[in-house]
Amino acid sequence: MTVESITLTDIEAAAQAVAPHMLRTPQRKSPGLSARLGCDVQLKLEMLQHSGSFKTRGAFHQMLALGDAALGRGVVAVSGGNFARAVAYCSGILGVDAIVCMPENAPAGSIEATREYGATVELLPDAVVAFARADEWVEQGRSALHPFDNADQIAGNAVVALEIMEACPAMTDIIVSIGGGGLIAGIISALKAAGPDVRVWGVEPEKAPTMRRALDAGHIVNIKPASLSATLGAPFVSQAALDLCRAHLEDLILVSDLDLIAAQQYFIEHEDIRPELAAASTLAAAERIKDRLQADAQLVLLICGCNDSAEDVAVYARLLEAARA
Repeated sequence: MTVESITLTDIEAAAQAVAPHMLRTPQRKSPGLSARLGCDVQLKLEMLQHSGSFKTRGAFHQMLALGDAALGRGVVAVSGGNFARAVAYCSGILGVDAIVCMPENAPAGSIEATREYGATVELLPDAVVAFARADEWVEQGRSALHPFDNADQIAGNAVVALEIMEACPAMTDIIVSIGGGGLIAGIISALKAAGPDVRVWGVEPEKAPTMRRALDAGHIVNIKPASLSATLGAPFVSQAALDLCRAHLEDLILVSDLDLIAAQQYFIEHEDIRPELAAASTLAAAERIKDRLQADAQLVLLICGCNDSAEDVAVYARLLEAARA
């Protein structure tokens, strides 16, 4: 299976394959945000998924698709955040030996959680060295897992879109955050395969405009992300995600880190949830496009993860307070 050939049948098969291991995460209406944004707003709380993010869906599907022989050789992945947690969680459930190569500047909470789930963590100076080290493990026989540039990962991610469409069949708009592009590629693939006329909006931090640079250049561009949102800090997007966004994205919204923090604080104070900055970005983007939403629109904000630590959130809140002073 290639990303270009992903069908609704493929995504439904992925849903069936991962179902024994996954949660069907809640989706709820938000009266407060509906009033604030001037249309019906629903929140898909994928932050409540196992390991704290959507990445677990794709990681399970990618691992199951490898088969017993490949899994028996062990797996290796590279990640500084949510994919590391997801691979570690999935490998523990499936009884697979996993090594995760992580940059030394990865969030301490992600490093600790990855170890607690049972994976072996190798800390490397940076992501480039981490990928090189993972290649060495592959040469020694381990099976490689990719955080976003993999058709099975994307098909697994797409399963969340099936749940969203079932919960909100009249959805007109959805906002999705973009890091490496695996999530938005899955969402677009599912919507394109299922056929509903839904506008897909992407959002990135101004300090990590990976997809924006690629769309402007017409090809993949390597950047040095500098956003506080570590999980939106991929240095490049996949070609599949770029192609899908070029063909189907309504618009790509850039937001500042302070916008991300303000949105995170809104969720904490008014929705009783604590999403990570990447997940809160969907609200930050919605604030930017609310004049482009019809009064009868049905908007879904995909709240993709919750793995910012309490300490990180406190630091962010102080930064926002200082900026507003």
